[in-house]
Amino acid sequence: MTAKKRTARIKGDSINRYIGDLTKNNNIDLELFDRFNVKRGLRNSDGTGVLVGLTRIGDVHGYIIDEGEKIPVDGKLYYRGIDVEDIVKNAAGENRFGFEEAVYLLLFGNLPNSGQLEDFSALMGNSRELPKNFAEDCIMKTPSRDVMNKLARSVLTLYSYDEDPENRSPENVLRQCLELIARFPTIVAYSYMAKKHYYDHESLIIHMPDSDCSCAETLLSLIRPDQQYTRLEAEILDLALIVHAEHGGGNNSTFSVHLVSSADTDTFSAVSAGIVSLKGFKHGGANIKVMRMMDEIKAQVKHWDSEAEVADYLELILRGEANDGSGLVYGQGHAVYTKSDPRAVLLREKAALLAKEKKLEDEFNLYCLIEKLTPEIFKKVKDSNKVICANVDFYSGFVYKMLGIPVDLYTPLFAVSRAAGWCAHRLEEIISGGRIIRPAYKCVQKRLDYVPLDKRD
Repeated sequence: MTAKKRTARIKGDSINRYIGDLTKNNNIDLELFDRFNVKRGLRNSDGTGVLVGLTRIGDVHGYIIDEGEKIPVDGKLYYRGIDVEDIVKNAAGENRFGFEEAVYLLLFGNLPNSGQLEDFSALMGNSRELPKNFAEDCIMKTPSRDVMNKLARSVLTLYSYDEDPENRSPENVLRQCLELIARFPTIVAYSYMAKKHYYDHESLIIHMPDSDCSCAETLLSLIRPDQQYTRLEAEILDLALIVHAEHGGGNNSTFSVHLVSSADTDTFSAVSAGIVSLKGFKHGGANIKVMRMMDEIKAQVKHWDSEAEVADYLELILRGEANDGSGLVYGQGHAVYTKSDPRAVLLREKAALLAKEKKLEDEFNLYCLIEKLTPEIFKKVKDSNKVICANVDFYSGFVYKMLGIPVDLYTPLFAVSRAAGWCAHRLEEIISGGRIIRPAYKCVQKRLDYVPLDKRD
């Protein structure tokens, strides 16, 4: 046995030897959380969120409280007080892309006039190129199997390329934020191309970003070898970017940005904190679980248009007897939305058009059927009166699939969009925060005596 293999075996044996103590000494009795009134997940017992801050940036409205009772309502999402549905519909009515307008609104707090929007879009387009040699030295020479990992490391590395990285003034932080938002599509595309080349052994194809293109067009152009896309494809990706750009200050990744920003760290560190939070399957990676579940449903249900067959399989999933055994229909239900998720509604409407163009109407109809059937089956199996609806993750993965976007890019695309919200919240924390965020944890470990080394078992 070689020394390297022997070291690996010893290391593995050591880990296995200590895993029992690790598990035992980190386990906390769930009863203690109730005894000490701990808000697990910063959620109240009725499912509402614990109020930990104030914001003017985004508002997620999914229910009302009437005489202490939670009343479900149709979901609404507001950017700076403006209904996101109005942003989407007005951009579509004027036959233009809307993501840049949404970014401007989130950052500055008001809608741009035509001249301001034209100048801002040009600024974004002209800022997409990465610093000299950055792509070669920081992406191609150190590729990653995971694009989110590479994105986080790239953002941290950009600190070294910044002329004034530690300046916390609103003016300098705004400059840094604008550059990051503009560069995210390029970093994501190049990171994916490097992953394909070095890990999937495919040809390395790198395109330069076109400064005249919108963010949605830039993404499609950079990840496709022929750089070709239809107007409808760009429109639906633009829609996905708009509805993912912001979701209030309490979502995990945005709260992470607030948290580390309150500690007075630099912009690159704060934004990378948002990235690594979004990377989690319980946050940005949720639509990947939806796609895996849908692959199983499509394989196991013979007749996709049969309500009875689909309902039977959904019941198996909810009982933990199918899919991954979690008992969850992924993409159904949300922490805030009850009767509807406005993002899912908007994506579903546009997805219907793309499904027709791509000749995937049967699959789209299966999604709609699952959305229709799940609430009643959930009520029956879980014996619960909780009102649930399809969330944005239920349709976003299907939209990306129709666009030919690989699963490796699902969460990174989310990050490209949410960078706008993260940056808006960082600026808000710098201007209005003022105190480091420091919640309390109660220690429930009993006191122990120190045992001298020669008397330990």
